[in-house]
Amino acid sequence: MLPAQGSAAESAAAPEPLDLRMPLLGGCGWAGGLLTLYVSGQAVSTGRGLLVVLLTVVVLGALALWCWVLVRGPLGRTQHWTLAGCALCFLAESAAPALRVESVAATGLGSLSARGAFAELTGVVTSDPRRYDGRFGDQVVLRVRVSEVTSHRLGTGTGLRVSAPVLVFAGTAWGDSELGSTVRFSGFLQDSQDPELAAHVRARGAPELLWRAPLWWRAAEQVRASIRASVAPRSPDQRALVPALVAGDDADISESLASTFRVTGLTHLLAVSGANLTLLVGALMVAGRWLGVRGRGQYVVGAAGIVGFLMLARLEPSVVRAAAMGTVGLLGMGVNGRQRGGRALGVAVLCVLLIEPSLADSPGFALSVLATAGIVYLAPRLRDALAWVPRGLAEAIAVPLAAQLACTPLVAALSAQVSLVAVLTNLLAAPAVGPATVLGLSGGLLGLLWAPAGLAFGLLAAGSAGWIVLVARWGSNLPTPAVGWPAGVAGVTTLALLSVAMATLAPRVLRSRRLTASLVVGAMVLVLTRLPTPNWPPEGWVLAVCDVGQGDALVLNAGDGDAVVVDAGPDPDLMDRCLRRLEVRRVPLLVLTHFHADHVSGLGGVWRGRDVGLIETTSLGSPPGQAEWVRRAGAAQEIPIGVTPVALTRSVGQVRLQAVWPQPASRSSRGSPESDDEGSGPNNASVVLLAEVASLRLLLTGDIEPPAQGRLVRALGGLHVDVVKVPHHGSRFQDFGFLTGLRAQVAVISVGSDNDYGHPAVETLSALRRAGMRIARTDQHGDVVIASRRGGIRVFVRDFTPEG
Repeated sequence: MLPAQGSAAESAAAPEPLDLRMPLLGGCGWAGGLLTLYVSGQAVSTGRGLLVVLLTVVVLGALALWCWVLVRGPLGRTQHWTLAGCALCFLAESAAPALRVESVAATGLGSLSARGAFAELTGVVTSDPRRYDGRFGDQVVLRVRVSEVTSHRLGTGTGLRVSAPVLVFAGTAWGDSELGSTVRFSGFLQDSQDPELAAHVRARGAPELLWRAPLWWRAAEQVRASIRASVAPRSPDQRALVPALVAGDDADISESLASTFRVTGLTHLLAVSGANLTLLVGALMVAGRWLGVRGRGQYVVGAAGIVGFLMLARLEPSVVRAAAMGTVGLLGMGVNGRQRGGRALGVAVLCVLLIEPSLADSPGFALSVLATAGIVYLAPRLRDALAWVPRGLAEAIAVPLAAQLACTPLVAALSAQVSLVAVLTNLLAAPAVGPATVLGLSGGLLGLLWAPAGLAFGLLAAGSAGWIVLVARWGSNLPTPAVGWPAGVAGVTTLALLSVAMATLAPRVLRSRRLTASLVVGAMVLVLTRLPTPNWPPEGWVLAVCDVGQGDALVLNAGDGDAVVVDAGPDPDLMDRCLRRLEVRRVPLLVLTHFHADHVSGLGGVWRGRDVGLIETTSLGSPPGQAEWVRRAGAAQEIPIGVTPVALTRSVGQVRLQAVWPQPASRSSRGSPESDDEGSGPNNASVVLLAEVASLRLLLTGDIEPPAQGRLVRALGGLHVDVVKVPHHGSRFQDFGFLTGLRAQVAVISVGSDNDYGHPAVETLSALRRAGMRIARTDQHGDVVIASRRGGIRVFVRDFTPEG
């Protein structure tokens, strides 16, 4: 329900001017936090940096106030207090990040981590452990607030009492660590580039549990586990989406589902958002009203619901932000909602940034604020303009349209695209979001008491989630669900001006049935028509590195609509779209370098509407589950599967191809690709291909790591190429002698934006630049295409602008 405008009599009168004082204070505080983060950077970790920051903001604040007085002339008492409040908020929020970093630096762990000290630490686990694919197999990463450190570097028998956040990298023995539990462990301390972390810790062995988590954390984890259990029998997408909707538990969200939701503007459903809190706490307050709770009792119920939501979704910065924005939404639902919601938004911005200063430059925080502001201020005007349709439908259209208009410039800056179906998909999905969320929580709670009741409610929640997934899949498979948009300053500024103009004109347009109908028809034609991509693929293209997120998908041009595909990425939809953009009709050869999911899960997108002649793989069938899945998928399509022959040179159209790794002679020796003692076995067993297309030599390296890279250097000796695909998404585990010795002109890195692994590593990028290579990255450029032009190399990116 949108913010209410007051009684009928009040609505008939002239609308009350909006009170923008609190949003103004929030904006000034936000600006102060951004100034500190961007101007001072990590320099604020010293007292001198803190002094510089404070002096800077005081001077800038005084200058801004002086300019305001000169322009506006004499001020009244209210204006004086507003300006004074703006200055105070600006200064307070400017100091908050500096003070946070200063407090972390003062713990004394910095000197230990700079020396790589080995220490014994005691602390409280402050985040859920998350698994990731590390160099030596599965690893776990989690945060711990350390309270005590003991190290021989501090002196024999002495310890350091601290309160310092650290990031722990550990083995799978840490996988069952409870949030809130107190543990003792040992490991090597390393410097952290995050100024809000005292150190990184490479843990040794399993942690020693000193005290279990408090009762409230254990209860919250039981509810989360019960929610997962209530939907466990359902389809993978449904059992992944329901926990994400209820508690932001996105551990089982696949890359395919995540990319589908991104394209269709439904990403907010996969993470904790203000809508989650609004739905859950709103449902709780309605239940309280049914039970006779009135007046101030409703505030108690609402407060209890907010606290419960924070426990369920975890006290992480994104959850704090979501809780604040959800509270704004609840306050905006009552009488005079625009005024109350606007004031609450300003207060929420100030409070959230005081609690978590690092959110000042967080895209998620900015999107939440913009979406909430759009719903509070713009959505009521759009709803009222649609007075000629039923009120419920008008609200359902106004909310996603207002949020989309407010967020579009920032979304374009982050993704270099504008969704054309976001309003439609949100409109279609909205009726199922509330039931899926509330029924999912009900299933979790009832499942604690009686499992069959939990499964019954889980079935209903999964059915609602299934509708949301169906809408997302349908929207992403439309011919033009999104269009590319320049992510630079000029492009984003232009889009921001267009969004402001559309927000201004939209109420006038929506009042006219004829104009609205014309716009809807035009939008549907645009979405249902496949737009041409001028000059794409570029003339003379040789290699395309598809933007498929955190994974590999490479395409070699064999001519006449044929292509050799090397790896299929993690998402079949993204794989299919890239091949469609390249106008690939047939795939005579598909090579899977190894069986990790980020290289093979998109397999179905390769043969979607295309003939595939042969699939070749590495000889090491690991991980076994993934290898078996590939074999079954190929057999279902009646595509022959074999092992890539090493050292055999062959031609596929205009592509000359030779597999140079893994060497057959090394398979039985110590340190062979199949051995895990020197690195990741599956990674080091990656098929490495040397290709020649249109006089260019390219080396496609899969995910090989230093053990295999070093042996490849010895096997090939003096190999020089024009283009190299940097191994393992640019991770820091590289033999830099191998990489730089190739003397390539261009290095391409297939990597996902905002990945959890730190790819590509700073050390790897620095080594490539020192070697004089041009670097092209899919996380920054989208699709990267290498073309041969007049005997030289040209690099093109997805926005059709040639580089170099």
